Amino acid sequence: MQNITLSVPDVSCEHCVMTVNGALRQQPSVKDIKVDLDSKTVTFQYDPNQVSLDKIEEVLDDAGYTVAK
Repeated sequence: MQNITLSVPDVSCEHCVMTVNGALRQQPSVKDIKVDLDSKTVTFQYDPNQVSLDKIEEVLDDAGYTVAK
């Protein structure tokens, strides 16, 4: 399992938190999701053998939350 924190500048409210959580929960092995509205980040654990970081970023983008590079 790997821990990662992604910058997601479009996260701004509790609805955003619910949407990001819902999108990430759909992915295999993603767990311990924490969305921080103040820092506009999402932190979680995932197994890169089960889901790629590119796929996770794609899922977030499809949900309307682009990951800042």
